[in-house]
Amino acid sequence: MSTPAPSIDQIKSSMRSTWMAGDFGVVARTISGAAESFIASLALQPGTRVLDVACGTGNLAIPAARAGCVVTGVDIAPNLIKQARQRATAEDLTATFDEGDAEQLPYADASFDVVVTMFGAMFAPRPELVASELARVLKPGGKLAMANWNPASFTGIMFKVGSQHAPSPPGIPAPVLWGDESTVRTRLAPHFTAIETQLIPIDFNMPFSAAGAVDFFRRYFGPTQVAFNRLDEAGQQTFAADLEALWSKHNVSPDPANHILVHNQYLQVIATRS
Repeated sequence: MSTPAPSIDQIKSSMRSTWMAGDFGVVARTISGAAESFIASLALQPGTRVLDVACGTGNLAIPAARAGCVVTGVDIAPNLIKQARQRATAEDLTATFDEGDAEQLPYADASFDVVVTMFGAMFAPRPELVASELARVLKPGGKLAMANWNPASFTGIMFKVGSQHAPSPPGIPAPVLWGDESTVRTRLAPHFTAIETQLIPIDFNMPFSAAGAVDFFRRYFGPTQVAFNRLDEAGQQTFAADLEALWSKHNVSPDPANHILVHNQYLQVIATRS
């Protein structure tokens, strides 16, 4: 007898637990420079009302607040919201951080001038709802700016390896489809115009060997930690070996025993609310 597919409430509960696992703040620091560059490219003006969806520990919200924007961040994981608030307090920045769901944002229609999301909203299980909500909270003519891992990127390949060992529930689209240009245009077209996409390079640059990189993500990146925990000991060993081989293959560092340098990329999506 087949196991019934999980309900959406069960999927959401699992997602919350997944992103609360590990310590994503440690991972977020490795890409904070790319997040600051992403915000800088938008040339946000002081006073702009900005919503950071699936904000994590505030990698986009914090630089937007530094730029003088009126910033709100929202995330499904309360421990990440707590870290975002601590970061804002440490820099004496004014920003609001709320627990909430990208598929049901707790804000009124047309509340924001700009909505941003970096490696965040792409993980919500129902992309059409996400697209609708991103549009709903934007004022007409407002800007959406997304940064999404794309399928051909190193991260896209890493997620594919993970799905081979610990598959997602049936019926849930792969998050990296948000990084596929054709798919993004189809999802956003009912609500947005002037949809522009561009592949942006981003490096994983870390003081580890390939094995150390696997251990790092296994310890701190919730989805990787949870995937490992779903496997028995033999499965964990095989998964770790496959990930280590992937990191080794893509590592272009001249000192691979002590340093990871992997060229990665994401799809930047800029669109205007209809």
